[in-house]
Amino acid sequence: MATTENLSDLDDFEYRPLSSSAIAAAIFGVLSLLMFAAGGESLQSSLMLSPIPIVGLVVGLIALAKIRSMPNQLSGSKVAVLGVVLSAIGLVGGLSYAGYVHATEVPDGYVRIPFYELRPDEVEVRNGHIVPEAVQQLEGQKVFIKGYMRPGTSVTQEGSPVRRHARHFLLVRDNNECCFGDQSKVKYYDQVFVTMAGSRTADDSRRLIRAGGTLRSMPQNLRQNESHPVYLLEVDYLQ
Repeated sequence: MATTENLSDLDDFEYRPLSSSAIAAAIFGVLSLLMFAAGGESLQSSLMLSPIPIVGLVVGLIALAKIRSMPNQLSGSKVAVLGVVLSAIGLVGGLSYAGYVHATEVPDGYVRIPFYELRPDEVEVRNGHIVPEAVQQLEGQKVFIKGYMRPGTSVTQEGSPVRRHARHFLLVRDNNECCFGDQSKVKYYDQVFVTMAGSRTADDSRRLIRAGGTLRSMPQNLRQNESHPVYLLEVDYLQ
């Protein structure tokens, strides 16, 4: 049987629900740490994810303001603070890391060329230019490009498929739906045929590859047979 003192203690206890905004801020904060993984691949990827920590910061600050204005009705200030801190770390730290990688990953003497620059614009297509003019100017030059080794394309000098010590393989733009699907659906500007220079070889890999070498373009291949690559790279730097 509850005493008068017990009832008084129950009256003093008041349940305060956890702020849904604080929970959302914490979730966005955790997701913001993906900025570091994206930054390791490219600055562009990191920038594409930057809305996540920005939203986390906004939601977290709104949650803190609500909790402070209604301290007897809402709880979760520590959760909101956690979301704000993680979002700030993801935004500032992730972009800083991405900027550092972008600034230091290209070896001396090489020119960065992303895959999207290999694609001609509408005007160039109408004029029958398969290779953009900017890329033509890099013919025979040392370039640096990042991509992924397409599974099943690494071969020896004799053309035999291998997983280690490959002399040739296809470097493709990404490892998502466009490039690791049907080979016939991969656009010529989303792939580069790699030949390892000298005695160099490459092992089959699913990780992001940073490659540097001499760029060649053969637009006649596209006119003759769409399965033949247009861009070729004689690689002397691979990481």
